[in-house]
Amino acid sequence: MRVKICGITNLQDALDAINAGADALGFVFYANSPRYITPLKAKEIVEKLPPFVQIVGLFVNENENFINEVCAESKMHLAQIIDDNEILNYELLKVKSIKVIRVKSQKDLKNLNKDYYLLDAFVDGFGGEGKRVALEWFENLDCSKFILAGGLTSNNLKEINGYGFYGVDVSSGVEESKGKKSKQKMIDFVKEANEIA
Repeated sequence: MRVKICGITNLQDALDAINAGADALGFVFYANSPRYITPLKAKEIVEKLPPFVQIVGLFVNENENFINEVCAESKMHLAQIIDDNEILNYELLKVKSIKVIRVKSQKDLKNLNKDYYLLDAFVDGFGGEGKRVALEWFENLDCSKFILAGGLTSNNLKEINGYGFYGVDVSSGVEESKGKKSKQKMIDFVKEANEIA
């Protein structure tokens, strides 16, 4: 199972996440987040990272030009996009993207096309609230292209065993405080994720 550790704000946390076995690192380009990072600071971190790690930028209700500019400046490989008003023209993006579905009810999981999606529990804010989507909503669904986010920790990852998620995304579940990761929590999280089918 693939693991993305989101809300990276400094080089040491990035390196610790990679050494723990994370497949992807997330950088939050949403100014109201306690994990916000500037494109320039993100670029400084990215340029010091080893190869074969995917770098992901998180955007909240931004336009195509902003996403393109920030991804180019910060050297993001992928844009993770919350587009609540569904006004973004994805064809104008110059970077690969993945849509975030903020799940309010089971019906939000119906009729999704065959793309990959990141699924997070709906909260009034954006991310890092530790709320989880109800797992029973995924029963009898093909979860092989779903990345589950929200409320995950090394202590509860076993509960998603058997659903067949493509990956998991964690931020607050591996933190010492908002914006500061715990090396041991990241190690424990990735270890548990690697044991899940």
